[in-house]
Amino acid sequence: MVRKREFNTEEALDAAMHVFWLKGFEATSLTDLTTAMGIQRPSLYAAFGDKMELFELVLRRYTTLHAAQIRAMLGHGESVREAFRAVFDWITSEEKKVTASQGCFCINTMVELAPHDPKFAVLTREHQMYLAVIFRETLEKGRQNGELPEELNAGLVAQSLVVSMIGLTVLMKAGPDRSFIEQSIQATLSVLNNSDHRNEPLILK
Repeated sequence: MVRKREFNTEEALDAAMHVFWLKGFEATSLTDLTTAMGIQRPSLYAAFGDKMELFELVLRRYTTLHAAQIRAMLGHGESVREAFRAVFDWITSEEKKVTASQGCFCINTMVELAPHDPKFAVLTREHQMYLAVIFRETLEKGRQNGELPEELNAGLVAQSLVVSMIGLTVLMKAGPDRSFIEQSIQATLSVLNNSDHRNEPLILK
């Protein structure tokens, strides 16, 4: 008879995520993980595999939740610009100060593991590309409803916004001056202003 698991899988993964997010992959020990997850090593191996396999599961869970949160926020704005403003305000908000010093779990992985592990290079790159797809879909809606100019290059702008979001997320780890962040967000989102775009050739088709 197969013994029933005595723990909640999602809660265990979230606990592991917290530890990995705080300490990074290399600095996290199996003892750190089993203590946080409230399980013994045999249960960890049986349910999640080794440390690397667990980390991959946690990263995939994080990117799924992160992308869903971004998509939901973009879907609730009264306008495309306000929707993107909400996303950028969220990643630089006071409520995220608790985790701001930890940065983004995916970006941390991109820095720590991706340079020398092809699997994690692909996983982190896929997340960036998926965010770009979500951004592009939102921009396309803005073009279709007339909020954004028809000649806007939605793909290029989407990529630029993802890069800006990643940069701001990394910058928040250092606790920058709020006025610097606010000015950066305004400059970044100025590409979405429905005004004279003759001086912005890079965003045009």
